[in-house]
Amino acid sequence: MNNTSDGFESLLQTLAASGKNYNIEKITKAYETAKALHEGQFRKSGEAYICHPVAVSKIVANLGLDSDSICAALLHDTVEDCSDKVDLVKLKKEFGEQVAQMVDGLTKLVQIPFNDKEDEHMENLRKMFLAMSKDIRVIFIKLADRLHNMRTLNAQPEAKRRMIALETMHVYAPLAHRLGVQRVKQEIENLALSYLDPIGYREVQNDINRKFGMNKTLVDHTKAAIEKKVRESGIECTLEGRVKSVYSVYRKMFRQNKSFDEIYDFYAIRVIVNTELECYTVLGIIHDMFNSMPGRFKDYISIPKPNMYRSLHTTVIGQDAVPFEVQIRTWDMHHVAEFGIAAHWKYKSGEKSDVSLDKKLEWIAKLVENESSTADPDEFINAIKIDIFQDETFVFTPNGDVVTLPQNANCIDFAYHIHSQVGNRMVGAKVNGKIVPIDRTLENGEIVEILTSSSSKGPSRNWLKIVQTSEARGKIRQFFKKERRSENIVEGRSEILAEMRKFPGTFNEDQFNAITSTVASRVGMESADDLFNMIGYGGLSVNKIINRLRDEYDKVITPATEAAPITSVSQIPVAEKKPSGEYGNVIVDGLEGCQVKFARCCNPLPGDNIVGFITKGYGISVHKCDCPHIIHCTEQNKDRLVNVEWRKVSGTQKDQQYEALMQIVAEDRISMLADISVALAEMRVSILQINSQKLGIQSLINISVSCKNLDHFNSIISKLKSIKGVHDVTRGYAK
Repeated sequence: MNNTSDGFESLLQTLAASGKNYNIEKITKAYETAKALHEGQFRKSGEAYICHPVAVSKIVANLGLDSDSICAALLHDTVEDCSDKVDLVKLKKEFGEQVAQMVDGLTKLVQIPFNDKEDEHMENLRKMFLAMSKDIRVIFIKLADRLHNMRTLNAQPEAKRRMIALETMHVYAPLAHRLGVQRVKQEIENLALSYLDPIGYREVQNDINRKFGMNKTLVDHTKAAIEKKVRESGIECTLEGRVKSVYSVYRKMFRQNKSFDEIYDFYAIRVIVNTELECYTVLGIIHDMFNSMPGRFKDYISIPKPNMYRSLHTTVIGQDAVPFEVQIRTWDMHHVAEFGIAAHWKYKSGEKSDVSLDKKLEWIAKLVENESSTADPDEFINAIKIDIFQDETFVFTPNGDVVTLPQNANCIDFAYHIHSQVGNRMVGAKVNGKIVPIDRTLENGEIVEILTSSSSKGPSRNWLKIVQTSEARGKIRQFFKKERRSENIVEGRSEILAEMRKFPGTFNEDQFNAITSTVASRVGMESADDLFNMIGYGGLSVNKIINRLRDEYDKVITPATEAAPITSVSQIPVAEKKPSGEYGNVIVDGLEGCQVKFARCCNPLPGDNIVGFITKGYGISVHKCDCPHIIHCTEQNKDRLVNVEWRKVSGTQKDQQYEALMQIVAEDRISMLADISVALAEMRVSILQINSQKLGIQSLINISVSCKNLDHFNSIISKLKSIKGVHDVTRGYAK
């Protein structure tokens, strides 16, 4: 079989040169299987498709991964592109369970229909991270796959090149950084930038070539001087030089608004020694030879980065006042810096032998676990961006333990990182021994102490808007999901009702229930309450179901027919049969059965003094006599006012419900909404809408409820005023 042109011979040479004991027979079998399955398939560039998996497997081999990883790399597109010839069951039988699981983790969800491409993309990422949490090798293969695709991206149309480059920059490059695979990270960043901003890329590249050409001799002399001084002190060392990558320079220039000459770590000299103690000795030698720049020293040996990177960094002023960075590390640290977690990936009989690796990869499992409570793909990708792709902040517990959090994390994030119960019982926080607000942003090196109380009733819903990490957000959601279902239902119902009120036309409670029940069923939930609950605790955004709500609304609610303008009472339509809902119980100029609509600006109740206003197309609009819209009615419109009065009702009509609005001013405490909901439930009063906002130490709560008449409404107000912490209850909302 001719495999020279597809690169397989080169792969075998790479494996032989590594000195590792690879299963060449199994790898060759995987190659032959992949080549047969991809027979007749070609890439956009015109080359045989098998060239791609072979190139990916070579990158995987260069990362030092094992035989199963190379087999999975060779087979990674077979199930997706050749499903009529092979499936996971067959791969498992031929190559073992681990290879099959890795291929499954790399296979897109092509069989599942999605509403749009965005949902499909998010779910594929979610699947990849789930597979990654079970076997980290999946993501290394995916990074290798993306790297080769970026190397051959020229064959794609321009629009697709930009789309892939943008995804690479936003997802895969930061992920490579978090895993510590610097070689892959730097190359895919540079490649992505060359497609996203080719002009800026070329400008920076030209500046780098010009500056390095001017100072190459200077850098070589500096390296020689450092090496001589270090060896004179009896320390064996190896020195390397590097120039900052195009993307790194571009990022500093454009994001930090710096000129090219303000990039002080443009040059770096790397000193590699044998022991950790020698690292600090070399640091002293460097500071003795050169003047150091204040604030430019970082000790990543005592406080490693989350991706396990360890090294000493210092920036000094060299000859001719040229600043350069010195990185000092051991050989073990150097391997981790180059290959990240892959440098620790050792296998014995197919099992992980590095027990400490599981702990270092906890963040992956936490990410998947914390986001399992949300059905919203956007929430998942936002969590990825915050937890994985942001720079880190290092803070300390009172015991001196280091805690790593994303940049801009606050005290609440810290509390939930320690333990969910610490966060749930949190009542305050101290930073460096001083009481601070619980939403205070933490900074590097601070000592954080969380104040807890066993009498705390749990977190506030507002915390979901404050916290920065998905870990904290997930644990808060879990609390409300388990402990506050009744509150969640009220909150979720209120959010949906607020959105549906923006639709044209009106609807009653039965119609609302029918619409929400159908939508709940369409998104896989048993009841409308389950839907309200998920929205209430933040597991699903209303925006994600707004189109479904509108579809069902249009099926249930018939749009009002435009009618000719009404100029006199004689033109008011009389119903053929007695209308229901808000179209009854009002007499217009002595006529019963007229079409009326209760104005939402004042929401009149039986018992209120009312007046009618002739509208265009909607019959009579009934207002309270003291409604501002009526009081300020212009002279031109006064002839459209008509006399209306409440009709005495009996029998079943006594149960007719009307919407009433009220505003509550109360103290800001966690269980206030729950107390209000319980009080209304005891009176068998339905809540149509509820929302609140914080005003200093108080809360302003607006509620819409169903009630029978003015007396009933006044009794509701009296009940609410008796709740502890409620300062005032008035009718209507604040304008």
